[in-house]
Amino acid sequence: MLTTSELAAYLGVKVQTIYDLRSEGRGPIAIPVGGGLRFRVSDVRAWLDGRREGAAAAARGTEF
Repeated sequence: MLTTSELAAYLGVKVQTIYDLRSEGRGPIAIPVGGGLRFRVSDVRAWLDGRREGAAAAARGTEF
């Protein structure tokens, strides 16, 4: 499990970016724990896989 700060460091972005992505419904799934958020590494990996270039086309079956 990663904290918000750990996730931001892993992705090389600011903590606020993680919060912004989540508020826009575009961030990884989080689990509220003790007043903070935790992110499963498997959920982060799945989220990243879905953001790869060509992933949407592959899901539609239109990737060349």
